Amino acid sequence: MADTAFPAGRRGLAGWPAAAPGEVGLRHLALFYADPDDYLRSAAAFLYAALDRGEPAFAAVPGHLVGPLRQALGADAGRVVFGDIATIGRNPANLIPAVRAFLDRHPGERVSYLGEPAWPARSGTELLEAARNDALVNLAFTGLPATIMCPYDMTSLPPEVLTDAESTHPALVRQGASHPSAMYLGPGRIPPRCDQPLASPPGNARSVTYRADLRVVRELAGDYAAGVGLPADRAHDLMLAVSEVAANTLRHTAAPGTARVWHTETEIICQIDDSGWITDPLAGRVRPPFDQPTGHGLWLVNQVCDLVEVRTSQRGSSIRLHMSLR
Repeated sequence: MADTAFPAGRRGLAGWPAAAPGEVGLRHLALFYADPDDYLRSAAAFLYAALDRGEPAFAAVPGHLVGPLRQALGADAGRVVFGDIATIGRNPANLIPAVRAFLDRHPGERVSYLGEPAWPARSGTELLEAARNDALVNLAFTGLPATIMCPYDMTSLPPEVLTDAESTHPALVRQGASHPSAMYLGPGRIPPRCDQPLASPPGNARSVTYRADLRVVRELAGDYAAGVGLPADRAHDLMLAVSEVAANTLRHTAAPGTARVWHTETEIICQIDDSGWITDPLAGRVRPPFDQPTGHGLWLVNQVCDLVEVRTSQRGSSIRLHMSLR
């Protein structure tokens, strides 16, 4: 497919058609922008085009850019739902549910979503999980009427993050033109560096082995959280999350599991290792029905933790839970 130039849009902005006439299914694009003006011009054009087509539009961007983007949209800003991506996507695993909830609020309509999954202040671990999420977007929204555009700052993000974006987005947008990504891996295919084994916990991590009693796991997390000053409500969330993950060990495996906990200057981290294999790549990212007896554990964990890392195979699973101390 040849490059497609953006047609002229309102107020001198380049326009991006949210979807071709009659188009169905997912359209997933990475926008590579060079500076704030380029970002605002392209983001506003994307949202303008969606509004002109009568589509509901949702923009989840860093908080400091919400004001400038509203200003760029002028009177049309009131027709866009805005959110702070640093809150919505603090844990990248929550981005798919946020977009799905927006889709569900508009049944029978095509929607457009602008969401910046990676920004320079994110940690390296967060950037890896953001790339994983981008890969899973292609699986989660296959066949659904959504146009999703993900901005990436070409000047501030590490080169490997931009490479990941090229491999997780079927189409790329640069300087007002779109073209297919030659590096796109396909729906649900994870960039290899995002699926490397987790680094070993530090030697001073506290640990317990459990087989039938979750009390030792909850006590490990609760006592450690109190000792490092995690606020009581967040300590409760951490105990709940660790208990949910460990309960899956008892429910789905015959071998014991191991729980470890440690902290850095900025966060407390718990890791659960067991012999289970999570075969659904979207586990924890699609809300299970209330009457479904299983599948709620990872969903709950993603809701209460600041970051969740999952590595799973036939050899077993490691699930690492992060809670900020700030």
